[in-house]
Amino acid sequence: MSEPLTTPGEGFHPHLHETPDDAADPAAPLRTRLHHIRADALDGGTAQTGGMRRFAAISGRSVGSEKLWMGQTHVAPATASSDHHHGASETAIYVVSGRPEFVFLDDSGGTPEEVRLRASPGDYIFVPPYVPHREENPDPRQEAVVVIARSTQEAIVVNLPHLYVLTEDGT
Repeated sequence: MSEPLTTPGEGFHPHLHETPDDAADPAAPLRTRLHHIRADALDGGTAQTGGMRRFAAISGRSVGSEKLWMGQTHVAPATASSDHHHGASETAIYVVSGRPEFVFLDDSGGTPEEVRLRASPGDYIFVPPYVPHREENPDPRQEAVVVIARSTQEAIVVNLPHLYVLTEDGT
């Protein structure tokens, strides 16, 4: 006989129960069981940037993760996000739907040049720490949806007034 499915918003497998030792360490229940975050339970109460909407799935707050944040970003048709970076976080992006473009400035040729990485479903993008960028969705009809994984337990978002080239000292 199989285990019953978890119910929406439950967040962990119901057949695993807290022990009296768990009461002394509030993090213990989060660190001793698997967590199931249903698609309809993603949390929009995470750091945001204009022109896009982020939804947290895995975070320190939701499941007690210590080194990882994961969620989704949605960019509406014909929309660009504000310029931003993610602090010390490394960010990995997987394109689920749409054809988003990731824009940054590159001065490896001596003169700052705007670079657009045009992505398709199934593609991956890596954003190094502190690199200013923005997401754009040029499609007038289809929303762009990506899955994001970060190397920090919460979504670090530093909104910027404009794109700039990252210098060698990280500023």
